[in-house]
Amino acid sequence: MSDTGNDEQMDVGSVVEAVSADHSFGAPLYVVESMCMRCGKNGTTRFLLTLIPHFRKVLLSAFECPHCGERNNEVQFAGEIQPRGCSYRLEVSAGDDKIFDRQVVKSESATIKIPELDFEIPPEAQRGSLSTVEGILARAADELSALQEERRKVDPKTAEAIDQFLSKLRACAKAESSFTFILDDPAGNSFIENPHAPSPDPYLHIKFYERTPEQQAALGYLSNSSQTGQPERDHPPSAAAIPHGAIGAAAGHRAIAQSNSTDISDNLFRYTAPEEVMTFPSTCGACMKLCETRMFVTKIPYFQEVIVMASTCDDCGYRNSELKPGGAIPKKGKKIILSVRNIADLSRDVIKSDTAGVKIPELDLELAGGTLGGMVTTVEGLVTQIKESLARVHGFSFGDSLDESKKNKWREFGSRLTKLLSLEEPWTLILDDELANSFISPVTDDIKDDHQLTYEEYERSWEQNEELGLNDIDTSSADAAYESTETTKLT
Repeated sequence: MSDTGNDEQMDVGSVVEAVSADHSFGAPLYVVESMCMRCGKNGTTRFLLTLIPHFRKVLLSAFECPHCGERNNEVQFAGEIQPRGCSYRLEVSAGDDKIFDRQVVKSESATIKIPELDFEIPPEAQRGSLSTVEGILARAADELSALQEERRKVDPKTAEAIDQFLSKLRACAKAESSFTFILDDPAGNSFIENPHAPSPDPYLHIKFYERTPEQQAALGYLSNSSQTGQPERDHPPSAAAIPHGAIGAAAGHRAIAQSNSTDISDNLFRYTAPEEVMTFPSTCGACMKLCETRMFVTKIPYFQEVIVMASTCDDCGYRNSELKPGGAIPKKGKKIILSVRNIADLSRDVIKSDTAGVKIPELDLELAGGTLGGMVTTVEGLVTQIKESLARVHGFSFGDSLDESKKNKWREFGSRLTKLLSLEEPWTLILDDELANSFISPVTDDIKDDHQLTYEEYERSWEQNEELGLNDIDTSSADAAYESTETTKLT
């Protein structure tokens, strides 16, 4: 950022207020006088609030000292922390130079790991940055080698070990050896570019996960030490103490409607109403304080028993709803194939579990399981969610750094995705769920009469069972006990 001569000196408090209130992204450049950490004299820091297209709102800051020449810059996220953390795993092959040009957004809470080198860059080592894979590795090598001359004088053995490690790190940075680049961010605000988007990237694997209490604390959610596992004693009332009228179908409808997903109340209650809503104390996923969770079990025709849970926190206002499968884990996975031909098909109910992948062959679009999480919606709502998710995750889709051919590719894909909802031509929606916990509603009374909707069951592979943790489950003793109980009853 260059000095334009029109920069207005402001104090830090004024900048914070201006940036917080400024929701337009033609935001001005704010300049603050600040102390240089190298020479102790005053330099200038410039702040700019901007928006990375289809990604996040960010606050860019750049410091420059006219006395000693010290310069640095930083990127901080001005938007909200995402509901779940994210982990990007990029497989880098030896000799593949192009993969080093992939753009990387690293938030201030993200950790970078290279398992082959037993190397880790903690969040405090490299603050929020906008770079490339090559840039991050080069910066790490430069920072490690910065004080090597002093180390050789004080601790020659440590300096020699670092020299050996630097040679391995630079070999990775020059694509001379294969390695794995892992970007893990509990805040969910980091990103690695997928140049093949919207198609899957064979070298890039993305996983979303629930944050641990320790990660919540690191992000600043915990307000006192009593929330780290020592719950307070003022429990909310149990189910037995609920006054008359607080359970049943009407209360269940209110409870679910209070949640952040109105689709659950709108869609599930058209099938059946719960006989009883159970209320029990739980822990808020955001602030870790005690809150209430309401739960009921219902049966969806042609599908299975499901458990609906809704939590609300009076302390921080966090609201969440979940749909969990009931009963045993199915022995086979299930693929649901819907041929979308008319407007009525767009209104079909869809239950997508967090293990289900989504495919639309006409667009060569494939989303891995967990990309959108679990949801209760319609076919139209699912397509809309896909469009918003792709725009959010692939942050550099229309940025200045993207060449014109790739921009045109994204524009064409976006228009094709929008045309799906206008039904200019038939298309196919496929839900592939390894745990068979997804569902698309039929439009006929008998599901066999719905010729646009087909189901295919398949045997899960060993790798799929391993990823789901099923290979480690041993139920032989429980099965034997159950069989002996049944035998006793019969005799």
